[in-house]
Amino acid sequence: MSGSDNAALTYTSYLALDEVLGAQRPRSTEHDEMLFIVIHQVYELWFKQLLHELTHLRERLAAGDSAHSLHTLKRVLTILKVAVNQIDVLETMTPRQFAGFRGRLEASSGFQSVQFRQLEVVLGRRDPLAYAHYAEGGEHRARILAECRLPSVYDAFVAYLAAHGYPVPGSALDRDVTVPAKPDPELQQVLLKAYQDDGEPAQIAERLVDLDEGIQEWRYRHVKMVERTIGDKSGTGGSSGAAYLRSTLGSAMFPDLWAVRSQL
Repeated sequence: MSGSDNAALTYTSYLALDEVLGAQRPRSTEHDEMLFIVIHQVYELWFKQLLHELTHLRERLAAGDSAHSLHTLKRVLTILKVAVNQIDVLETMTPRQFAGFRGRLEASSGFQSVQFRQLEVVLGRRDPLAYAHYAEGGEHRARILAECRLPSVYDAFVAYLAAHGYPVPGSALDRDVTVPAKPDPELQQVLLKAYQDDGEPAQIAERLVDLDEGIQEWRYRHVKMVERTIGDKSGTGGSSGAAYLRSTLGSAMFPDLWAVRSQL
């Protein structure tokens, strides 16, 4: 075995800091481009961790595991708050400062974030627009389509309710997970019973509402950041910018959990 194989693991090598800290490559001499790059790279790292946690959450819910589901939801919600608060840092950049390097972004756009599309799909989004902008036969489209064929977090929650003895209708348990879940009055009655029992299933339901609200908060803060930075200009990469982002506001991931609020 060579000496290099015996080299002690260090903080730098364990975290691959040479690669991470070498991944910021501004395309201009503008001071603020470094902030723009770092913020978006950090977002992608948080998206990666959120996908890791939500995949685990889906497994724990499907297994009927209350304790680990609640713990994982707490972590997901905490990460989401950090991600939303990072927008405060990005908003220290003025429209003129962004305009100084915006042209160098060419066709690149946050709209192209594959991991954010995966997050939407894991949470329940099911429509062709989730993958339409990625090349047919390409790796990115394949990743999103693979998630579309799996139960969403909400589907896993429905299975969790059944595992805890609630009379979940078969149509909800055996639904086609490749299409969006529609509001289900029968399932809403089951949710009301879980809330009345006021046990761990109700706690998980409330944390899922927190998650849905957190995603909507992220969308709102994102659209306001875009509006204050570029107004109603088209986004880079040909997206419609703030207009598209505004169209996503108010879209609930878990509509049944919102529908029962007026009956509690």
